[in-house]
Amino acid sequence: MSSEKQELSCLHTHTNFCDGKTDVEAMCEAAFSKGFVSLGFSSHAPITKKTGLETNWHIKDQNLGEYIDAIEKAKKRWDGKLTVYSGLEVDYIKGLCSPIDNDIKSLNMDYLIGSVHYIVPPNDCELFTVDGSYEELEKGVNDGFGGNWEMLMNCYYDSIAEMIDLGGFNILGHADLIKKNCEGKNYWSLENELCRQKEIARAAANAGITVEVNTGGMNRGKTSDVYPSLTFLKFFREYNVPVIITADAHRAEHINGNYDTAVQTLVCADFNEHMIFLGNDKGKPLWQKEKLK
Repeated sequence: MSSEKQELSCLHTHTNFCDGKTDVEAMCEAAFSKGFVSLGFSSHAPITKKTGLETNWHIKDQNLGEYIDAIEKAKKRWDGKLTVYSGLEVDYIKGLCSPIDNDIKSLNMDYLIGSVHYIVPPNDCELFTVDGSYEELEKGVNDGFGGNWEMLMNCYYDSIAEMIDLGGFNILGHADLIKKNCEGKNYWSLENELCRQKEIARAAANAGITVEVNTGGMNRGKTSDVYPSLTFLKFFREYNVPVIITADAHRAEHINGNYDTAVQTLVCADFNEHMIFLGNDKGKPLWQKEKLK
């Protein structure tokens, strides 16, 4: 691998507007000190007004304007030193909310990350997240799927596929987030999961979206590798889906955490480049290819 310095950027960044642990300015300072070329903010978009779900990890509906204003001020404050972008991580919850929703589109953010956190059980049981506590996940599987983990896995990838089909976002977030509480537990058929992952990779290619290689699980000690896994990334490579490295940073010190591992994993998956975001031109995202170093 080349000894040249890897160009640094992060578009998956959370602040104390949602479940991050610091503010916009501190994240900008950390990015600048580490030699970043750009930094994008992607707090969890509000969902309570649309879904009735009360959480402590999404922006409060009443604080969305303040969040956008804070980023716009940071763009001006850091002009010439660090390029700052406005974004949101938008949940797809079947029948309730999606990146394609008009209220999201009307915000004209620089970019959107589309993610699946919530599972909607087929038997009208209570929604649950795949990346909360293991106890929440186990209860959700028992109540919503009769203890059938294979059904859970299929439901998760169905949601990813549905979100991709609907569109409205630029970056696919942590595509195998479901593994967070399930690593090494063999709850479902690996052969079936690989088939579903290949379907997702093909759909992403057809949709023309970029896939993040997310080190957040590693940064917070929750996973042993990146999202998506090496095997999943190989499918994205097979279909020539572009990738972007992100830290899913909730703390300033994590803003480029485990980027070396992300680069190594991409090289193992036969990628030789990643994407750097250059902004948005009338709704069209602009990207620059950069060689992995």
